[in-house]
Amino acid sequence: MNRQMVLVGFLQAQNCTNLPSSWRHPDSRDDSMSADYYQEIAKILEAGKFHMAFFDDRLAMPDRYGNDHAHTVEYGIRCVKMDPLIVLTTMGMVTDKLGLGATCSTTYYEPFDVARRFATLDLMSGGRAGWNVVTSLNDGEALNMGRDSHPEHDSRYDKADEFMEVVLGHWDTWEDGALIMDKKSGRFADPTKVKRLDHKGPAFKSRGPFTVPRSQQGHPVIIQAGASGRGQRFAGRWGEVIFTAARNLAAAKEGYAAVRNQAAKAGRDPEQMFLCNLTTPVCAATKAEAEDKMALINKLPLQIDALSLLAEALNYDFASKDLDEPLTTDELKSMQGILGIRDGVLKNSGKSNPSARDFVTFSGRGQVQDAMVGGPKEIADRLEEMFVERGCDGLVIAATYVPGSYADFVQHVVPELQRRGLFQKEYRGKTLRENLGLKRPAAGAWKVQPRDAAE
Repeated sequence: MNRQMVLVGFLQAQNCTNLPSSWRHPDSRDDSMSADYYQEIAKILEAGKFHMAFFDDRLAMPDRYGNDHAHTVEYGIRCVKMDPLIVLTTMGMVTDKLGLGATCSTTYYEPFDVARRFATLDLMSGGRAGWNVVTSLNDGEALNMGRDSHPEHDSRYDKADEFMEVVLGHWDTWEDGALIMDKKSGRFADPTKVKRLDHKGPAFKSRGPFTVPRSQQGHPVIIQAGASGRGQRFAGRWGEVIFTAARNLAAAKEGYAAVRNQAAKAGRDPEQMFLCNLTTPVCAATKAEAEDKMALINKLPLQIDALSLLAEALNYDFASKDLDEPLTTDELKSMQGILGIRDGVLKNSGKSNPSARDFVTFSGRGQVQDAMVGGPKEIADRLEEMFVERGCDGLVIAATYVPGSYADFVQHVVPELQRRGLFQKEYRGKTLRENLGLKRPAAGAWKVQPRDAAE
């Protein structure tokens, strides 16, 4: 079969999409704290044969700007943040094939807890779960989780490597065929096929035995989004679906090659991973109609949206500087979180010491300046180029208003991609791995990777 795209719906369990102004759109539903809101999205995505619905997450509302949450609450800048796994469960109840992915931090949770949550979702959904592995971003999250400050960037990834070993180790401790369920003999499972992990490492200790058997797909799909050099090494070692955010084809191709190279260095098959680039389509039946939609969307963002999200993502208070005052080299070095944003601003602005306004202009945070606007042909042409030229293996579709953006894409663009043979017309199987074309992992398969692959 010819290579085909992976499509992922990018969601937030909050009052807005990743675009904070989306709740201000006149056609956005205003009941984002209801199950029906997310269930409608799930039905739309499954009707469009999307591989997965995916939830980003943070453990704090954006309050790094001015070290205050008042602006976040007043302007609805991602101030509501619900537990995405519970929301996903409601979506799984109204779908049969759609993958269910969510973010959970390795910095502020225990490995056993994360392993059990996602293994349970995997069983309850018939093998459709995916875990997005993140190391969290900022001091707000640290303070909510009982810490004084957020750990340094690279040290978080060092800890995350061990976290992965513990989670995968627990997922491996129930062998296939362990369940017997013989009522006559009274034997439920074979104890020789259920092991204890007994992990003792620098950051974690976890005994076991694990309490959830393996699912139809073996274990949840591992999702990652590392953008920095250290993040790319982590993604190459562990990620099966990897989210990228390249703003043009050249940058996408560069990142695509880099992550696949890291996977090869880690002893993995790069063909058993899918890099999906974040895309914000604004589409309609015609280009003119799409441009009218974009004109309305462009009126929604506020400057405070971008400043708030930049402060959150880089763990740096942009309110501490005048908007046009250049940041010092030390201030740039002090930034944490998503360092790919900082590095992108340095590269795209051409300035070694950009200002806060430059960060707003060149980061794209809180804005829709990189939206793909057009009718079915215009959007499909651009997605096809990115895909065929190996800038990605698929797309993460972000919404400008809900649920209309997803419905527009499914109605107008999906049929065109299918007509070109670029996207599936039917699901391949029942589990997320089957639908992605990923092999079902054998217990312990991850251990063959070089131990220093991500160091």
